[in-house]
Amino acid sequence: MKEPLIGKTLSELELLCEREGFAKYVSRQLASWLYDKRVQDIDGMSNISKAAREILKEKYCVGIIAPEQVITSVDGTKKYAFPTDSAPLLENGRHRLIEAVMIPDEDRATLCVSSQVGCKMGCKFCMTGRQHFHGNLTAAEILSQFLSIDESAVLTNAVFMGMGEPLDNWPEVSKAIEILTADWGFGWSPKRITLSTIGVLPNLKQFLDNTKCHLAISIHNPFPAERLELMPVQKKYDITEVVALLKQYDFSGQRRVSFEYTMFSGVNDTKRHADGLVHLLRGLECRVNLIRFHKIPDSPLETSPDEIIELFRARLNAAGLLTTVRASRGEDILAACGMLAGKNLEN
Repeated sequence: MKEPLIGKTLSELELLCEREGFAKYVSRQLASWLYDKRVQDIDGMSNISKAAREILKEKYCVGIIAPEQVITSVDGTKKYAFPTDSAPLLENGRHRLIEAVMIPDEDRATLCVSSQVGCKMGCKFCMTGRQHFHGNLTAAEILSQFLSIDESAVLTNAVFMGMGEPLDNWPEVSKAIEILTADWGFGWSPKRITLSTIGVLPNLKQFLDNTKCHLAISIHNPFPAERLELMPVQKKYDITEVVALLKQYDFSGQRRVSFEYTMFSGVNDTKRHADGLVHLLRGLECRVNLIRFHKIPDSPLETSPDEIIELFRARLNAAGLLTTVRASRGEDILAACGMLAGKNLEN
């Protein structure tokens, strides 16, 4: 199998050129073709010598993976499904699928990108967690989600909120972020990227120290014992320790931290929970996004009624905690929060 070129950082491309006997400047030419010009095949790299291209074609490919399926929601949201080599084949011999979601919103086009095949975290309200963990995506597979969709050229933002826990695959996710934000790569401002995590320490510290991207923390309950009932990972990564780490950083400028809070009827939607959230986050410049729970099969959980969600929001805002209710997108195609499962779309 040929090695993909996308997903390689500039330093890795320099090593490739040294290994193959190319001049060092060819590494920047490669980066330009891959990430700026978005070339589809090596023959298209016209300012690289034909001899060098022949050497490249023997061992390498560009590595863009075409989506196997795509489906569009009534609200314009599109879900793309890609085959992956980063997980064992299914019993029927087919590749497992990973999913990316493109969300249009006036002058914005946001890609919700996946970082793993399945997930280890096992959150009780998430379809991805029910698939269990099958493998980490490579940086090439992560970036292919950006490069192969119809909206590739008009994407304005990205959120690492798809399948998997990004900080559980930090080596590959960090490479993808480096390529997205480097001047030799996509050239995006880090402010266009948000990474969502349950709070994997110490990789969270590495993310905070080494990037300027926005951060979203999946919290869902301010009380550790109750959060544990929803999120088994609470036993390893205590939310109080996560918040304590965040309070060591400055979020008063352009960089933002938000907390994702899915509303479950009778579980985490009381005044006690609102007060607990205010107490936990006091002193941290942040915002809270309330999310309606999207029902998944065989789950006893139900979403909170709209009036309870609005009351919860009002309590947090009154206490000085900026809070909004996130609009659901793509629920009819199983593309909303917590619904990505990597299954064949016809099923």
